[in-house]
Amino acid sequence: MDINALRIVVTLLSFAVFIGIVAWAVARRNAAAFSEAAQLPFAGEESPR
Repeated sequence: MDINALRIVVTLLSFAVFIGIVAWAVARRNAAAFSEAAQLPFAGEESPR
């Protein structure tokens, strides 16, 4: 196996991992957890003025 074949394999594996992460991020079963996490910056105590 020459270096170019190894580069191709690494690129394809990286792309497959990227697609897997994107699929995980947009899965409907994760929507509730991501929605809750998106509200965390606003859930802190209000500062007194």
